[in-house]
Amino acid sequence: MYTVMGISGRVGSVVGHDLLAAGLPLRAVVQDTVKSGRWATLGSDVAVAENGDADALTHAFRDSDAVFVMLPPNADPEPDFSHARHLIDAIRQALAAARPKRVVCLSSIGADCEAPSLLTAMRMFEAAMLSVSLPMVVLRPAWLMENFAWDIAPARERGELPTYLQPVDRAIPMVSATDVGHFAARAMQAHSIDERIWEIEGPERYSPDDIAAALARALVRDVRAEAVPRAGWDPLFRAQGMRNPLPRIQMLDGFNTDGFRFRNDGQHTLRGDVTLFEAIAALVRET
Repeated sequence: MYTVMGISGRVGSVVGHDLLAAGLPLRAVVQDTVKSGRWATLGSDVAVAENGDADALTHAFRDSDAVFVMLPPNADPEPDFSHARHLIDAIRQALAAARPKRVVCLSSIGADCEAPSLLTAMRMFEAAMLSVSLPMVVLRPAWLMENFAWDIAPARERGELPTYLQPVDRAIPMVSATDVGHFAARAMQAHSIDERIWEIEGPERYSPDDIAAALARALVRDVRAEAVPRAGWDPLFRAQGMRNPLPRIQMLDGFNTDGFRFRNDGQHTLRGDVTLFEAIAALVRET
């Protein structure tokens, strides 16, 4: 049995479809029965488990050849990351009790950085997962291209790409969630693991100017990248409803100052196939 958390999300759904395409038995972990119908129709087993319910997760993970685990994204954590700690501990307890044969853990570039930021949750997640002492692959993908889904509306309506990645002509590693899902499914099926940490990026590195160009091509209109002034981030994020924007700001600063890097300058990263334009075009088709 191959068990997948977060199967309703962009990465998890790719993992699930890849495993089914390979003819493998799939168990979809969902948080409520409303989300179970699609995967049951496709022939998978379904386990209903809240992310923080250690007992339900233990039941979901039992008798698994491999388990894919992840934290739900949270851009506005508590100052002490208390909710993330609760979820991490539940997953750790479940893995320790169920003892699957292999674990694939979705983390992020920057999870090995000690400086505090939004990625501190990923650093804690990795440490907890590795403490279980099971055969494990940790995936550290670059900035996800699908994060730009939020930018389609201003690009379409005003021809603007307000960006916190700065300067606008500076390229950073990016990758599509589709490629991350493919690599996760591959790791779940690997019977021997030579490298415990898989760093993943796309075929090229891209800048906000490149994102604007991809949006312009997909929307068939002019789009211009505009850096949002750093001094205005905190009040802007608070006006949008965030209570604790500091970790998000620290994360953006880390990307903008090159504080988050792949090991050995990315010489050994795994590279996906999905280009920025392909990812952006898919997002535009969704809206």
